[in-house]
Amino acid sequence: MKKLKDLEDLYQKIVLLRVDLNVPLKNGKVLDDTRIKKVIPTILHLLNNNAKIVIITHIGRPKGKKIDDLSLKPICQYLKNELSSEIRLITKDVKNLNKEDLFQSSAEKIALLENIRFYPEEESDDIEFAKKLASLGDVYVNEAFSCSHRAHTSVSMITRFIKSYGGLHLINEINALNQITHDIKRPISCIIGGSKISTKIDVITNLASKYNNIIIVGAMANNFIKFNGHNIGKSFFEINSDYIIKDIYDKAKINQCKIFCPTDFSVGKSLKDTSKNKKINEIENDDLILDIGLETIASVKNIINNSKTILWNGPAGYFENENFAIGSYEIAKEISNKTNDNKLFSVIGGGDTVAVLNKLNLISKISFVSTAGGAFLEYLEGKKLPGIKSLN
Repeated sequence: MKKLKDLEDLYQKIVLLRVDLNVPLKNGKVLDDTRIKKVIPTILHLLNNNAKIVIITHIGRPKGKKIDDLSLKPICQYLKNELSSEIRLITKDVKNLNKEDLFQSSAEKIALLENIRFYPEEESDDIEFAKKLASLGDVYVNEAFSCSHRAHTSVSMITRFIKSYGGLHLINEINALNQITHDIKRPISCIIGGSKISTKIDVITNLASKYNNIIIVGAMANNFIKFNGHNIGKSFFEINSDYIIKDIYDKAKINQCKIFCPTDFSVGKSLKDTSKNKKINEIENDDLILDIGLETIASVKNIINNSKTILWNGPAGYFENENFAIGSYEIAKEISNKTNDNKLFSVIGGGDTVAVLNKLNLISKISFVSTAGGAFLEYLEGKKLPGIKSLN
């Protein structure tokens, strides 16, 4: 893959920069700027090398229709403030746009194309639309790893018609994920949670062939506990998941991967309840399992301390209620402390898991934090991502 940092001649080149600025908005205001912050270094790199930038991104799922509420106007304003730079939002139909229309003066450095998903051709990986987009620039840079699992025109097809490079953050993401999937420093452990095992079965089965330990937490663990013959009260679980769990156990056994499940829990009678610690054989029929217990927290910490590489995806409990956030908080603190002491390489992904880190202000103490969502999970499943494949 060609990398942006290896591209020396950017003077006055028009760079088509595909980013993922699909951030939550409310009343025209950005609620979470994590994804925006991650692409700022790339924008500054291009500006420092005297390039002109055409930003391509999307918000929401307009399904090829222009929807005012999904306009990029708030994003444009945010970038203007963040970069202290004038940025023009181009609303003209891309299919009627020419290179000469992008910048109105030599002083203009950045233009932002209106929501690329306003065009039905974007999600159909359309060849003619790709040619048109490519004709607007001299160089294409993919800085949207989080969109790279989509075979969309501005992500994969466009690379056929323009010199294309991987962005600074995209390369960092790939390097970090390679360290937890291929170039592994062992022992390596995975802490995986969330509500549904069905959404992460491919991740778990793929990692079971590579990892030393897989720790199951969150509501997902209820399925394993129930499978092993224990009462889970009125806790959430997935129907017909036994065959999935058996397959995971079989795969782990073949590859000598240890599967760890909680042995005690923090329970309540409702989501708003206070917490009570109970062992696995003490769960009552009206109990809700909402976090891992003190004994399990100690066991997880021990595994973290005996690992050299950690992947964490999915909180340990219902952290929205502080009474059931202890497990997630303790895991976050332990991983960050060991990472900060250079004793651990850590990768953390998933919106809720990142939210835990943000609550504790620990983002900077993790080796790599991914905001890539579906692309992150598909990479861990071992799938080839169209946006990455097209750059190779």
